[in-house]
Amino acid sequence: MPRHTTRYTWSPGRTVRSTRETLERQNQPGYFSRSFSRIRDYDYNDVVRRLTNMFEYGHPQPHDKPAPETKPDPKEEVLGVESINFNIAENTGAHHTSEYDITDPEETEEPKLVVRRGQPFDISITFNKPYDKANDELKLVFQAGEKPAPSKGTHVELILSDKDEPKQWGAKIKRQSDKVLTVTVFTPPTCYVAKWNFKLDVLKKKDDKKLIFRYNHKDQIYILFNPWCPDDMVYLEGAQEKEEYVLNETGRIYCGTSKNVTNKPWIFGQFQGNVLDCCMYILDETRMSWAVRGNPIPVVRKITAAVNAPDDYGILVGNWSGDYSDGTSPLAWTGSVKILEQYYDTKNPVQYGQCWVFSGVTTTVCRALGIPARSVTNFASAHDTDGSITIDIHFDESGDAAEDMNADSVWNFHVWNEAWMARPDLPTGYGGWQAVDATPQETSDGIYCCGPAPVLAIKRGEVNLPYDGQFIFAEVNADKVYWSINKDGTFENVYVEKKGVGKNISTKSMLDSQREVVTNAYKFLEGSDEERVAVLKANQVGSCRQDIYAKGTEDVQFEFDHSEDAFVGQGFDVILRIKNNSKSERTLKIFMAARTMYYTGVSAHRIKSQKFDEVLKPESCTEMKMTVQVEDYQDKLKDMCMLQLTCMARVLETGQAFTNMCDFRLRKPHLEIKAPKQGKVGTKMAVEISFTNPLAQTLTGCAIQIDGPGLQKPLKIKQDTVGPKQTFMTSVDLTPRKKGKREIAIVFSSKQLEDVNGCHVIDVKAK
Repeated sequence: MPRHTTRYTWSPGRTVRSTRETLERQNQPGYFSRSFSRIRDYDYNDVVRRLTNMFEYGHPQPHDKPAPETKPDPKEEVLGVESINFNIAENTGAHHTSEYDITDPEETEEPKLVVRRGQPFDISITFNKPYDKANDELKLVFQAGEKPAPSKGTHVELILSDKDEPKQWGAKIKRQSDKVLTVTVFTPPTCYVAKWNFKLDVLKKKDDKKLIFRYNHKDQIYILFNPWCPDDMVYLEGAQEKEEYVLNETGRIYCGTSKNVTNKPWIFGQFQGNVLDCCMYILDETRMSWAVRGNPIPVVRKITAAVNAPDDYGILVGNWSGDYSDGTSPLAWTGSVKILEQYYDTKNPVQYGQCWVFSGVTTTVCRALGIPARSVTNFASAHDTDGSITIDIHFDESGDAAEDMNADSVWNFHVWNEAWMARPDLPTGYGGWQAVDATPQETSDGIYCCGPAPVLAIKRGEVNLPYDGQFIFAEVNADKVYWSINKDGTFENVYVEKKGVGKNISTKSMLDSQREVVTNAYKFLEGSDEERVAVLKANQVGSCRQDIYAKGTEDVQFEFDHSEDAFVGQGFDVILRIKNNSKSERTLKIFMAARTMYYTGVSAHRIKSQKFDEVLKPESCTEMKMTVQVEDYQDKLKDMCMLQLTCMARVLETGQAFTNMCDFRLRKPHLEIKAPKQGKVGTKMAVEISFTNPLAQTLTGCAIQIDGPGLQKPLKIKQDTVGPKQTFMTSVDLTPRKKGKREIAIVFSSKQLEDVNGCHVIDVKAK
């Protein structure tokens, strides 16, 4: 019978294709109130065997039965192991792993060794007598997984040698001092990323038999990807690049709209607490073949599947309904640490996440395992549901958006990731940054995962290269096709917007908090010959339709716009500017509307609409304006304070039609944080937090979340209500635990206003 059977039940079910369908499903009564359950059934004998193997992994014998640890008879003069020192401080310093809490004696009672593959490390063995090379035979044994075997590469035996074979496992004596023997261990740059058990065999011949005396070390050795090793597939040149994309525990995730970009501080925290153990657990749970456990391409693809929960009981449950009463609002998270530690403790998916949370956790998991990674935001991000590489938007005969027909959507912003690696599986030149996405939107190979897709291939329209290039290309470079539904039910293609998708693609720049725009990495200049060639190539290779680029008479020019920098609690204008370029009068029928919306591009409530009839004289200009007051949208705003503005105009004489749909974000205040610029390990400091409520209503259900690696473990503190237009103030005490430049992120949330955030950097000195 099998070692154990596992049954999973997950109440909410799979994420569906359309964002709108997702919301409708989530809004059903009781959808998120159902509980998660996980049931494991074990055979009794299997439990005994598994518990025994936790402490004794023996030398492989027939039928894979482990041999117990054996010690020599004190009467026999056999070399005996008294202790083994992993030299954690020296090795982790050389391997850039000293920041992991599990390696730090100040953070844990039993520090562990964390090293990077393809780079040697030293262990010191203390024997009961001096080691004699002529008479003593030693064997170092490394084992990974439940059933280590040489055939799988999960059981490795090393004989001490004077040779250092390149790119191979190996071990040689570095030095000897009386009873202490220091051995240098070499791992290949393709070594499986895992927790490895370590054992030392002392071999002795007696009566024509070879006796094996085994020492089992109680602690496992963590072996990670190595961006510092030129032979590793994740090798990344440049000290600053590695400092940012591997070692930096804090960052910025960008959100808002292409015209109003804001940043959200995010604590990746890849070195904190049990995060690395959680990441190793995730790899084990994916059940991926050991043959690819050292290859970052399938590893990252599996990570994108494991971070979301719909079909593999992963880390995060997505929720775009606006109801988070049985979990944590996606806007309330300050970073990845609390999410990963909760998942590791409970082995249940954490509630809830949206795209920036999925991306933040993915960055953390990749960096923890040694894969260079960053979060990337695409503004006006398309979600193509039918493989057409176009976004189809429908309007009814009155000029209003036909929401029931709009399965495709354009998200105000969408956050995914880039991971750095070589791509030997592709033609030369496609290594480097690879786009990956853990947000469950569409399935790939039957599961919710996405990438890795070479960013360069996306730019060139090479959407047939693995993985998922077609979907990602549409996100950044699809054309928006506007359709009018006529009275007789026929569909008319009235307008193709070629510059409406993929704007201000942004990531945090290296080693500072500024925003770096990387749009040019994903697409050629909008409207250039190269960009149009890439779009046409993608349509030819990956689209199911190439019939949308016809064009009729257009002699009236339209520009759809809105007020800039309007804050929550203020009104704003929606504006249509019109210019008649013809020598004749033009009669126009115009419809404008404003709706509150989810950041995914799905509308929620119509808050205002207005019709206009206008006769425009030859070669003249005019402006139509619709004013939206605070009272129109108050109590109707969704999580990110996003609004959807739509316009449809028809020229009666020529049949020319103009349609447009754009997003607009009402700005929110930021927290003001007053704290010392410098601190000292172990010395308490006060942090003052404040902001002014912009709303004419009381904020209830208030709380702040605080997070800062080396400064403060994730903490949530409930707060009193905040009156209309009143100033919120509070103070917390922090005690730094680690030296260096440390950043703290704080988020204020309430039922009426969420994600008021701020951050502060403190330079912490040693004791």
